[in-house]
Amino acid sequence: MTQDEMKQAVAAAALAYIRPQLESDTVLGIGTGSTANLFIDALAPLAGQLEATVASSEASAARLQSHGIPVYDLNTVDAVDFYIDGADESNAALQLIKGGGAALTREKIVTAVAREFICIADQSKLVHTLGQFPLPVEVIPMARSHVARELVKLGGDPVYREGVVTDNGNVILDVHNFPIPQPLATEQAINNITGVVTNGLFAHKPADVLLLGTSEGVKTLYAE
Repeated sequence: MTQDEMKQAVAAAALAYIRPQLESDTVLGIGTGSTANLFIDALAPLAGQLEATVASSEASAARLQSHGIPVYDLNTVDAVDFYIDGADESNAALQLIKGGGAALTREKIVTAVAREFICIADQSKLVHTLGQFPLPVEVIPMARSHVARELVKLGGDPVYREGVVTDNGNVILDVHNFPIPQPLATEQAINNITGVVTNGLFAHKPADVLLLGTSEGVKTLYAE
């Protein structure tokens, strides 16, 4: 299977995973990125059966609405039953790096309120130690240089993502050359830097299940 075929397979697997549990009042949280887009497209035939969705980005909201799927502000729903999203990296504990699409803060907010987080990814995203993919950090613009200096002290090489403004009006620093053997401690340390909105480590609230596309088919993984 090609990488695109793996992404298509996990999108279909995610729909199959949640479909038996869909009820009239189910609220789905929908993530951002190429794999999440495939899941949104797979949802299209069920548009009339969905009570509500919440989206982690304006782009995902627009794609959902283009299929006639209702999108609500997170503040207007009582709970999110399932959150479906991709990842840039995952370790065996299903701790993730996310934010390649600059939607990490909204993704983290939806993850925090979701009853179950279903991560969908291809096999290239499963790694032994997080950090091969540069870690995104969302930063208040006036604090960019200060945060960058603090990230250097933590051992990373922060690079400003030129021309990118998040849906929240902030900027992104991508931290390169930064292996992360202790994701919980690293997530907390970066979030403690003044001026950081949040970072792309999903360690304190990892995925509940990982649907992983492989050359042998989709594998269902739970945290070790």
